[in-house]
Amino acid sequence: QVQLVESGGGLVQAGASLRLSCAASGRTFSTSTMGWFRQAPGKEREFVAAITWSGGVTDYASFVKGRFTISRDIIKNTVYLQMNSLKPEDTAVYYCAVFTGGYLSRRPSHYDYWGQGTQVTVSS
Repeated sequence: QVQLVESGGGLVQAGASLRLSCAASGRTFSTSTMGWFRQAPGKEREFVAAITWSGGVTDYASFVKGRFTISRDIIKNTVYLQMNSLKPEDTAVYYCAVFTGGYLSRRPSHYDYWGQGTQVTVSS
């Protein structure tokens, strides 16, 4: 099984940057996909970004608009989300997840393992 631990969230002002980390333990197979999702109060959990573990192919939600970058460190079994030019509407709990199917997916129901989440709060 896979365990995921997110870190790097915090309280920042609009325009600031944060880098979220997700450390994975257990077997991480080269065919897996790593994803980032977020959920704000009263809203559905929504897709942010994903990356295939082996090839590094990425997918981003349209609302990111070039501000966020997903990456992974294969040796450290860690996936990152670099967030720049943060806006108040980015405020949410951010979750990392693993989809063992391996192809890029934006659907939360496809993902098999989830972290506990890390809070990101952006003030104006």
